[in-house]
Amino acid sequence: MEGMRTTIVLPDHHHAEAKRKAARQGVSMSEYIRCLVARDPDKDAPASDPSVIFGLFDSGGSRIADGKQAMIRVAIDQQFEPEGI
Repeated sequence: MEGMRTTIVLPDHHHAEAKRKAARQGVSMSEYIRCLVARDPDKDAPASDPSVIFGLFDSGGSRIADGKQAMIRVAIDQQFEPEGI
């Protein structure tokens, strides 16, 4: 398949951005796009397990979620409380 030609149609703003980035890297637009395709992560790769980040941090016993409504109310009241009246 070496040397196979394909036409790719891009919206004008994407074309302009790709052209700028290719020029900045000193490569042709074709080479720039080939590099993007080569770096594209494998779509068939298994998704990462988000549970690996659970339990990494210690709140130190903070229970901020328990009183957040009251804290928000106090903050709003303080912000809008008349000054010097």
